[in-house]
This record gives sequence, C-alpha cells and structure tokens, in this order.
Amino acid sequence: MTALMIDARAKDGVLLDPEYYGRFGYPHEEWSRLRRESPVSLVEPEEGIPYWAITKLEDIVQISSRPDVFTNRPRFKASVGNEEIAQARTLSSMDPPEHRIYRELVSRHFTPRALAKLREPIEAVTEEIMSGLGDPGSEASFDFVDRVAAPLPILIIAWLLDLPREDWDDIYAMTHAMTGFADGEYQREGETVEDTIARGRREIYEYFSEISRQRRLNPGDDLVSLLATARIDGAPVPEAELMAYYLILIVAGNETTRNAVSGGLLSFLETPSEWERLRRQPELMGDAVEEILRFTSPVIHHARTSQIDLNLRGAQIRPGDTLALFYPSANRDEGVFDDPFDFRIGPRRARHVAFGIGEHVCLGAHLARIEIELVFRHLLSRVEEMESTAPVQRLASANVGGIKTLPVRMRFRTGA
Repeated sequence: MTALMIDARAKDGVLLDPEYYGRFGYPHEEWSRLRRESPVSLVEPEEGIPYWAITKLEDIVQISSRPDVFTNRPRFKASVGNEEIAQARTLSSMDPPEHRIYRELVSRHFTPRALAKLREPIEAVTEEIMSGLGDPGSEASFDFVDRVAAPLPILIIAWLLDLPREDWDDIYAMTHAMTGFADGEYQREGETVEDTIARGRREIYEYFSEISRQRRLNPGDDLVSLLATARIDGAPVPEAELMAYYLILIVAGNETTRNAVSGGLLSFLETPSEWERLRRQPELMGDAVEEILRFTSPVIHHARTSQIDLNLRGAQIRPGDTLALFYPSANRDEGVFDDPFDFRIGPRRARHVAFGIGEHVCLGAHLARIEIELVFRHLLSRVEEMESTAPVQRLASANVGGIKTLPVRMRFRTGA
C-alpha cells in the first residue's frame, strides 16, 4: 500500500496539533481513514519534524516489541515542543539494557503483589476524596476533574513518595507545565512552549533535589529514599538521571490516571445503559476498568526512530526516520475490536495498548487500575443519579488526551 502524504496542519490531518485536541478531542475520523487507506503514512508538518503515522494495533505491537530496531532515542515524542523533554534521560527515553537496569530500581514496588499490601491506605485516600463530595441523601454540582480525577492520583503518588502534604498542590501545578505546555492556561505571560517545559522541569528538579538530599541523610520506606540511596554498578544514581526519574514518576503517575478517570465518567454519562449494567453486575468492574482504558486511551502517542531500512505496508522506512505510534487509533482498530466505537463493558477479543506494549509498558499500570476501580466502586455505592451539566473543556496537548473540566450534578444515596 502506498504511503499517503498528509499535511499535518490541514483540517483533516491535525494529528499532532495541540489546538485541535483542545477544541475537538481525538481525530478519530482521520485515524479511521488512515487505518483504512494508508496505515503507515508520511506526515510532513509545516512546523516540526516529518514522521510516519502508525495507526493499526498490529504494527504498533510489532514496532514496540523490537527496541533493537526501533529506538527511543533521540526522541520519544514527535510533537512540537518535546525536544526540551527529550533532553531529560527518563525511563521513557532509555533503550535496553539501560532501561531495564533503571526500571528494576522500583519495578518491584508496582507489582500486583506489592500494591495489594498498600490497598488499605490507597482505599483510605480514595475514601477521603469521595466522602467529601456530598452527604447521603443530598445533591451537589461540581467539577469532577477538580474534586476527584485530578486530586486522587496526585495524592496517591505523593503519598507513595512520602511528600509533605502542604507541597501537594505545588507538585500538581508542576506536572501541568510538563504535560499541558501547549495549553495557554498553563503558560505564564510571555512564555514559549519551550519556556513552559523548561520551567516545569526546573521546578520539579529543584524540589526533588532538596527532598532527595534530606532522604539520603535520613532515609525512609518510600520511593524518594529508595532512589536517592540506590546504586548502579556500585555507584549512586547520577543526579541528572535521578531527577529525571522523579519527574517521570510524578508526571506519569498523575496525568494518565487523572484522564482515564475523567474520561471514564464521561463515557458512562454518554452511555448510561452501561452504567446501569455495571450497577446490576458490579462483578464486571474489572472489565469496566479495561474498557475505560481502551476507550479513553489517555496517552496519545509515543515515537520511535528506525535503525534500519525496511518496508512496512508498502512504506519505505529509512534509518533515522521517526515513527509516531497513535495508541487511541490502535484501540479503535476495526480489524481487531468488534464495534470499537461502542463503549461496552465486557471481554474484548484483543488487549488494548492504552499502557503501551513491550518493555516500555507503563510502570504504574497496576496502580492506575486500582485507582480507577476504587473511584467507580465508590460512585456505584454512593451515587443514585448523575448527569453532566455543561460541555467538557479539553487540554490542548498532542501528548496526553486530557479533560480540564467535567461539570456534573450528582444525587447521593440515602445511607450511602
């Protein structure tokens, strides 16, 4: 199949245009056309680097499974503004064997067995947030993102890192500069995209530099202490890599879960029959969590760079070419999923790639599943009726599919 040339700034080709995502959400119509006509498509934007848009699940799985051929360097994002982020040596930008060495520093703390031991305190954080929404028998209107989806993941990751409670709001603001840098709401006056990213990274590094210094002197049983005192080949983790590790933990631990939770509620509000089905069959919660992840796909894309010449579905890929892997498109692949545009609880015949695939699968995937499950279990037990009261506002970002506001009205069960 011949590769299709696309103008990435045109109305039907804004695959990495933050403004498009902020105004309209995901370009599913365009992704569907590409999957049908040209799944491997060369995009030559007016601004930024040329890249190959990869839109089918099978291709994304194959590319992600070959880090020897498709490397994370020199960039792990294809969108404008990420050159600054790519300079940070995070887990997201590392290739094997380095990636495995750094991932194993904390990976055992994010396994299902390890997280099962933390279920009670995670439940307590969720209870604190959910119980504050309204008294039993009352009715309340509020922004679900502000009251639930945003604070929950940042509270939990801050708790895992044992960060002072009075710092949590500041940490939350720092993460926005790293993910919402193209959104005017999170830029300061006179800042460019690059300025916003640099500021967010600088603030996070300065904060964690002091925290890690304190933990080296008085280590505790937390992830900051673990990394601050860790050693690789007998030497401490280099300062730049250490700060980048904290950055990826706090940004990834916040933004993706936040947007899966808010996107999940929006999906239920738009498909109330599935909410009623879950109410009747709460044993389907595990399937509901997976469908929320498939349907919302909070991470829009990651990039890989080819190391070799190869022909992929008729497209001639050259060494040094950038490939953008569009996960939301893969999770709507008609050749893989039955009725992919229906939000439907129940087993699917293929696994989604909302957390990525291969060695770079999301480190906090199991934690995110727990958080999503707890939010919707609490909503099932507490809420009698719910409805949206205004259109959502979306984040202007080609990296994370974010919902900034989700106004809702909820009536709470008596005795809940």
